[in-house]
Amino acid sequence: MTAVAAVAADAVGAVALPASASAADHHCPGRARAAVYVSSVRYDSPGRDRSNWSLSQEWADVTNSTRRAVNLDGWFLRDEDGHTFTFRHVRLAGRSAVRVHTGVGHDTRTDLFQDRREYVWNNDHDTATLRNDRGRFVDDVSWGRRRGHRR
Repeated sequence: MTAVAAVAADAVGAVALPASASAADHHCPGRARAAVYVSSVRYDSPGRDRSNWSLSQEWADVTNSTRRAVNLDGWFLRDEDGHTFTFRHVRLAGRSAVRVHTGVGHDTRTDLFQDRREYVWNNDHDTATLRNDRGRFVDDVSWGRRRGHRR
């Protein structure tokens, strides 16, 4: 009976939690992780559609795995449809992350807002691509039909 309850609880938890993709879920074998990378994306946010609260619950996390701070000024995140968020005046401390929310809000050291009134990340499939200030590929995370990292 305990095993059945545990499976049922897992099934209920899987339905209740918003969808997200993470670098750990989609790491390609043989590919070294970038020092700065897209660590997770929440693409199916909870709440009433198009409310600012729900839009702000859609986000992408960018993590710096090094000990040194990285200047992200001019770096950008882009989805498959070309929606682009450009980092402005952002210095990401060593061993830390910044969360880029879709909705409207006030930027802090750990949370940035795109100030959009429409969702960016598609629920069925998409790719969050991070590029540096020269437009060079840094990292990406995909979900749905093109799940995984690209080179």
